Amino acid sequence: MLKQLIDRFGYQIPVQAMSRRGFLLGLICSASAHLIGRRYRSAVAGPKRVHVAVPPNGSPEDIFGYIRRTMGTLDKNLYRQILGAANDFKEGDESEGVAAANNKSRENARALLERTRIGDLTAHSVFEDAVSRFIDQAVDEKTTKTLADWSVGELRRFLLDTSETQIHDIMPGLPSDVIACVVKLMTNEQLVAVGQKVFNSLPDSKIGAKGYMGARIQPNSPTDNLDDIQWQVFNGWAFAVGDVLLGTNPVSSEVESVAAVELALADIIRTFELENVMPHCVLAHVDVQAEVENSIPGSTALWFQSLAGVEDANTTFDIGVEKMVQHAATRVGKYGLYFETGQGADATNGHGKGFDMVIHEARKYGFARALTHEVRQAQVSAGKSPAPWVHVNDVAGFIGPEIFRTREQLVRCCLEDIVMGKLHGLTIGLDICSTLHMDVDLDDLDWCIDQIMPAGPAYLMALPTKNDPMLGYLTTGFQDHVRIREKFGYKVNDRMWQFFKTLGVIDNHGHPTQHFGQPTWVYLQYRRAKGDTRSDIEVLAEGRQKVAEIQARGVNIAEGYGNRPWHLESRLDRRIRHLYDDSKECIWARLSDDFVASIPSAVPVSSQSKDREDYILHPPTGEILSSASTKKIDQLRVVHAGVYDVQIVISDGLNAYALTDPAHLAPYLKHVRAALKDADYKLSPENLVVRSGRVRAGYRIGEVLYGQLPEVDSNRAILHIIGERPGSGHHAFSVYITAPQVSTWAKKGLADHNITKVVSGIADTALAPAQAATETLKILNQLA
Repeated sequence: MLKQLIDRFGYQIPVQAMSRRGFLLGLICSASAHLIGRRYRSAVAGPKRVHVAVPPNGSPEDIFGYIRRTMGTLDKNLYRQILGAANDFKEGDESEGVAAANNKSRENARALLERTRIGDLTAHSVFEDAVSRFIDQAVDEKTTKTLADWSVGELRRFLLDTSETQIHDIMPGLPSDVIACVVKLMTNEQLVAVGQKVFNSLPDSKIGAKGYMGARIQPNSPTDNLDDIQWQVFNGWAFAVGDVLLGTNPVSSEVESVAAVELALADIIRTFELENVMPHCVLAHVDVQAEVENSIPGSTALWFQSLAGVEDANTTFDIGVEKMVQHAATRVGKYGLYFETGQGADATNGHGKGFDMVIHEARKYGFARALTHEVRQAQVSAGKSPAPWVHVNDVAGFIGPEIFRTREQLVRCCLEDIVMGKLHGLTIGLDICSTLHMDVDLDDLDWCIDQIMPAGPAYLMALPTKNDPMLGYLTTGFQDHVRIREKFGYKVNDRMWQFFKTLGVIDNHGHPTQHFGQPTWVYLQYRRAKGDTRSDIEVLAEGRQKVAEIQARGVNIAEGYGNRPWHLESRLDRRIRHLYDDSKECIWARLSDDFVASIPSAVPVSSQSKDREDYILHPPTGEILSSASTKKIDQLRVVHAGVYDVQIVISDGLNAYALTDPAHLAPYLKHVRAALKDADYKLSPENLVVRSGRVRAGYRIGEVLYGQLPEVDSNRAILHIIGERPGSGHHAFSVYITAPQVSTWAKKGLADHNITKVVSGIADTALAPAQAATETLKILNQLA
């Protein structure tokens, strides 16, 4: 997310403060689903699972009766375990210690939950904090009281057997935890049945309505290049895809950069006079978007923010209830707020709080529902009709195999989240996605889509191909949308469908025209709308040149199609499969002894990961240093005697090739050391090299090196160079820059993602190492 207003269409330097996807990229990577699948089956056992026994003599106990009988009192830990054991199995629940030991324990937990009264569940919260209190006050208390004597099993039968109108009548009174509990009891088929019944469309549109399936075009660029971004929009519209949002994940969250991307997206929408049909958005931190709007009024439309289910996890996003309420109060125009969530994000960040991922996810939807009420009230207070344009995107598979691994689990997660979102009254879309080290490959993703789509999500992501060129994960491509429309009969929001007809990519019968799949044709219409009087030949030639330049940068543009309009053109299909195969190798690559020895003044250390498999399957092991390495760094601290204020750390991360490829690491080290020396920084001569290191390993090193220094008000920095984002083809690395005062380093765990900035996408084929070194110094100067 980065751009300069003075250079609307140039390369820019990728720098970012940590967003949800930003910091999760420090935790995920890409690899072969087939290769990983074989390795997973040999993985060591995880934490102890939950055993739930059958009640004696088949007595009809509920959860609370079972707990009191077995424990003698209400034990909250066992309460959380039983609720977690009622879930379908996912690795993330196992890591939290709440997964069922076996199918029988799961059945027993579900039987207890089925008999439990809603009123008893609401009276016994699994966890209380500012988020839970905020979401509870948004629930209609009167309606909740009418449901108090219902069991969770009765609520399930009601959802399956009654009409949409009757379900909508009780939805305002359904607490988030209760919604989570009822989906635990449903089969996939039952979740689909409820999803097919309940719909919540956005105001004055068909987005989220029955029979409609929209698309958020996600025009990401590894370098925030505006041509990359705009042409992916033209590309989507060439396939009659993209009616919900033009939403870019920025590399940089610098205000000037975000403003440039906002203006580039707004330019397309305004040129085609679509301002009242769909919004644009740059998915930077909500504070940055607000700052952009304040500096350039009218530059933003819909505002984005990731949400977590507990307050501590939201702190990682640098938000909280109070801040979000304040932002919601400003959203009085047509477009309100856009949220992203996903099962497992809280636990992965160390904020699982001992309860399961489904309840965490439901609480995120409760947070979104409560903020929707705030937007509605803000519109009323401004004298406008209440019509909050607020929706949620569930990024279901973005974290990795430590949350869930298989295609079956991805389907289950998506179905649970669709139903929970709908029962909260939300318009909910999906990013049906997987990281490249999950057991979900390109073809598996099609299978997952087919299982999920009958449940009626409001929209999906849309990119030129399944491979995101910046984030390096698998999601839905433009032609996946064409296939889904053909197979399931879904329609596009009516006003955008008419626009696509006017654009000339589909005819009056909705069939592809000769211009279908031709982004240069859309560009021609864009230039005509701009008043460009050049000949068609000249404009189309310019368009072809731009496409060639974009593709040379490693950003795919899908031109034309194969045997069917929903088939990728054969050469592009081969390229995407090659990138996927390359990602398999990247994740398992290791730093050789010879390479480490070639790094000047290298000091090898290691994390607690036993091997590469342990590193992939158990991410926390890569965040903590081995005891021997901790001692080595402590000895280095003594030798340094507080002289140095910057330490370089180098980790293989998720892509060792990003470091070992020629013209990557060495030139960066050369230039960044020279730049820091010229700026009078005192840089440690050693390069600490961490095998199996994740982003947080750098924070732990900073704590050991700096935490005991007497100059508590002085700033000390860690520059953590780490391989990332396999699957893009660039073999790029990032530099995580953390430079707080010694007083912060002195408190274990206080230095974290929320005080870190990143220069990313560094490679000889992307952001040049020399340029990245210059930007590193710029950011370090800002932080220190």
